[in-house]
Amino acid sequence: QVQLVESGGGLVQAGDSLRLSCTASGRTISSYAMGWFRQAPGKEREFVVAVSRSGGSTYYADSVKGRFTISRDNAESTVYLQMNSLKPEDTAVYYCAADQRRIGVSSSQYTYDYWGQGTQVTVSS
Repeated sequence: QVQLVESGGGLVQAGDSLRLSCTASGRTISSYAMGWFRQAPGKEREFVVAVSRSGGSTYYADSVKGRFTISRDNAESTVYLQMNSLKPEDTAVYYCAADQRRIGVSSSQYTYDYWGQGTQVTVSS
């Protein structure tokens, strides 16, 4: 079993950047495909981006494509989400998740087995 802890959230202005980190303990993240999801107040949790176990494949939601970049450092058991050109509509709690069954990417939250506690990102206009 793996434990995930997100960090790096905060309050920024529109156009700013943030980098979120998701650090795993208990088991190396090289055994998992990883994803980021977010949930805004009053809305359902939505997919943001996923990366395969090797890091060779990624899949982005259209809403963040070209602005967000996912990367992983398996040696450090950490997954990063670089968020540039942030918009107020990016405001949400961001969660990382680990999928122990797939090698590739998935945008469905139901394929992920482990979740972090989330980190708040607030973008002011």
